[in-house]
Amino acid sequence: MAQTYELKATSRERVGKGSARALRRDKKIPAVIYGGNKDPLPIALDEKETTLTLHGGGFMTKLATIDVDGKKEVVLARDYQLDPVRDSLVHVDFLRVSAKTRLAVDVPVHFINDEQSPGIKRGGVLNVVRHTVELECPATEIPESITVDLAGVDLNGSVHISHVNLPANVTPTITDRDFTIATVAAPAGLKEELKTEGEEEEGEAE
Repeated sequence: MAQTYELKATSRERVGKGSARALRRDKKIPAVIYGGNKDPLPIALDEKETTLTLHGGGFMTKLATIDVDGKKEVVLARDYQLDPVRDSLVHVDFLRVSAKTRLAVDVPVHFINDEQSPGIKRGGVLNVVRHTVELECPATEIPESITVDLAGVDLNGSVHISHVNLPANVTPTITDRDFTIATVAAPAGLKEELKTEGEEEEGEAE
């Protein structure tokens, strides 16, 4: 299960661009909590605390507890906006969640045992097709990452989603094919070497 974090917030009565600009001048970030069969709740977050949490990793996959004027909401960040010029955080959307909530989440892919890949040992290059995989899972059981084992993967070999051990109750959102996560490709020089070796073997066989 993914780790959690907590943020403090205050509710806000005024919404709109003017109110949002005023909040940002006060080093606050406008946000909203929605879902859970309740009305949307506009809130204001501390700019420094929220920005540090965003850059700490896992912002979109970790459950969060937001303390709104003493009342706590369990949520998951579903979207955020950055200023196109300054790249600063300007708005966050949070979804209320419970143990019964299932949702689709992009989970990062981690690779292990590259030193045990025959293809990489021979000079092959790891070609990552998917840096994240969208998974459907309970909101309280979001994996922090999925692990791809490269041991035994040779040149021109590939790793598919079926090779990954996913936790119980967790499934990929793509179900109509065994999609590729990564391949081990031979660089140009090695391709020529392999081609020459293949031709020589064919000549010997003749």
